[in-house]
Amino acid sequence: MRAIKLAMWDFDQCDPKRCSGKKLARLGLIRPLRVGQKFQGVIVSPDGKIPVSPADRELVEENGVAVVECSWARMEEIPWSRIGGRCNRLLPYLVAANPVNYGKPWRLNCVEAIAACFAITGHLNWAEQLMAHFSWGSAFIKINRELFEIYAKCKDAEEIGVAQNKYLDEIEAERETRLADKDAEDPWLVGNMNHMSLQDTSDVSDSDASGASEDDDDADDTDSA
Repeated sequence: MRAIKLAMWDFDQCDPKRCSGKKLARLGLIRPLRVGQKFQGVIVSPDGKIPVSPADRELVEENGVAVVECSWARMEEIPWSRIGGRCNRLLPYLVAANPVNYGKPWRLNCVEAIAACFAITGHLNWAEQLMAHFSWGSAFIKINRELFEIYAKCKDAEEIGVAQNKYLDEIEAERETRLADKDAEDPWLVGNMNHMSLQDTSDVSDSDASGASEDDDDADDTDSA
């Protein structure tokens, strides 16, 4: 991965040993931003109004990506008006692979958010290289590869929204098929098994799905997805 500017506003709301953003900082891959300081690249943030898309590729390449390191449970404490920039972006539907929120839709942590931004803007190789710093990183790429390919083929944020909704409709249709045919033993009768695995793992509790040892510093429940 070439030298891409990565930055984050860190609000210290998570365990430093289980925070992906802080791990990136220890590796020298991301720089901190102060409250009140703006960022010129793409900001992946819950405060975004449109999803990141391939239309943001040039901005990512030239000015980089920033994220907001905060707890999903404490986002109301974040001074959104004092952080961000001109290019705040949401992430479309993706599934987390970090040990805290494994299998949960939307609950990406900071490194997953950055990697997703890379992949959607046509740099899947950058995403893979970034996630290689985490023991569970390859699982994130594997779980979301189909979605990355779908989103990367879109032109802009509007097409991303259409593609996301189509994918979610397919998941719902497969869920209804399973419910209507619970006794089916042939996997081809119940739809795409990859979609099934994403749907089924979304209800697993954090503790049950973590798979992390006590000293594992790869996990956190924070981000800007």
